[in-house]
Amino acid sequence: MQVVSLETERLVLRQWREHDKAAFANLNSDPQVREFFLETLSRIESDAMFTRYAEFIAERGWGMWAVEEKVSTNFVGVVGLNIPKAEMPFAPCVEIAWRLAVPYWGHGYATEAASAVLAFGFEKLKLDEIVAFTTLQNKRSQGVMKKLRMQKVLQEFMHPAVPEGHPLQAHYLYKISQADWRLHNK
Repeated sequence: MQVVSLETERLVLRQWREHDKAAFANLNSDPQVREFFLETLSRIESDAMFTRYAEFIAERGWGMWAVEEKVSTNFVGVVGLNIPKAEMPFAPCVEIAWRLAVPYWGHGYATEAASAVLAFGFEKLKLDEIVAFTTLQNKRSQGVMKKLRMQKVLQEFMHPAVPEGHPLQAHYLYKISQADWRLHNK
């Protein structure tokens, strides 16, 4: 399988490299970055996720890519497409997701990278729709979803991988169809 890399004006989305492990572990252990997840990850857990992401890309050619700044080549975070493991009420689906290191927040990088990922998903993979979901509290990610012209389609659903009654269990579902994406990206 040919591994795909994507480029934007300021970013490169690429396959994982061994030297990304430390920066990825820092990302996953940062309480600010993981604020809307159940917990931060240990180095062992982060390395296991790194391996899963790299293997998924190696198998399919696409997935959750490592993101770096073109100019500095610094590791920015992770953005890409994923097939959720949890039994989602709207499955089967392909989701778009992102997680950036705090110094890269507020610069438009998540929207820039996610826009390239949507283009890839619709133009190359010919997906009919792409979804995104986040906790009710995660206003930053909801803002990115809106900038991507994704529409909120479920006011609230209970994420099946989050324990019953946990404050992060309730999520919003956003989606964009290929047809809607094409209307704004001609």
